[in-house]
Amino acid sequence: MDTSDYLMRSLMFLPGHNDRLLDSAAKSDADVLLLDLEDSVQPYENKVVAREKIRERVSRGDFDNYKVFPRVNDRESGELLKDIYALTIPGVEGFMYPKSTKGEDIYFFGKLLEAIECEKKIPVGTFKIIALIETAGGVMNIQDICQACPNRLVALAFGCEDFVTDLRGEHDAEGLSIFTPRAMIAMTAREHGVIPIDTVHIKVHDLEDLEKNLILAKKLGFEGMLVLNPKELPLVHQYFSPTEEEYHDALEMLEMAKEAEMKGMGVAVKNGKFIGPPMVLKAQMLLKRMEKIKAKKNVS
Repeated sequence: MDTSDYLMRSLMFLPGHNDRLLDSAAKSDADVLLLDLEDSVQPYENKVVAREKIRERVSRGDFDNYKVFPRVNDRESGELLKDIYALTIPGVEGFMYPKSTKGEDIYFFGKLLEAIECEKKIPVGTFKIIALIETAGGVMNIQDICQACPNRLVALAFGCEDFVTDLRGEHDAEGLSIFTPRAMIAMTAREHGVIPIDTVHIKVHDLEDLEKNLILAKKLGFEGMLVLNPKELPLVHQYFSPTEEEYHDALEMLEMAKEAEMKGMGVAVKNGKFIGPPMVLKAQMLLKRMEKIKAKKNVS
């Protein structure tokens, strides 16, 4: 599935039962809203409230400028079917599936969505999936997860806190305990054409530490980050958006490659460096990403 049309620099969690935070979400600069039905919605009674509030707000167009992916409860909760039956509606792009531990989880979830789409006479494949990897088993089974529902899976996200708990490790200041799963998730997602999304930054008021993590995330190949607080959005968008210099370099690179092709030359040379097919492809992807960012700004 082609995921290049998705802009997922920031995916912001919001508890689905909290009116104040939902109001704030409708004014935020986030690319994706993860309207939560799971961990942040307690006690049980609030899950019913959250479903109703999300359905009402989506239906009246509060979140029309965003991609909406409610985070549902997992298959063992007894709430999953209620979640997706209530929210397979226009205005919802898809769902984040938590605790994705093996391919069977995503396959099951995809089939459940298919059954509801058929019953509601919605085209099959309408609702997409973001798989949230939160356990050691999930990291070890990333390949199977990516292959389980290829026509629905658009992104693979990492949940570091549950992972470290499952590992019985420690979330150290240097991030050593989560470096390997971060790298594995980014690499496997790219292998399968799925968007890799980095873990939340739990020190929401420490923007210096956030920037340090964003620098690493970009180096590892992540395309976006899970966000807990709107104050994180400017930095997150800065690091997951091309700079003006990168944009103009890409334009120049494509122009030089085009000229080289017209002259019958295999490659062009810029600042002493050969411009081969991989660099041309990277420039093309950068320009497409810049177009999506500019289009979002125009809509906002």
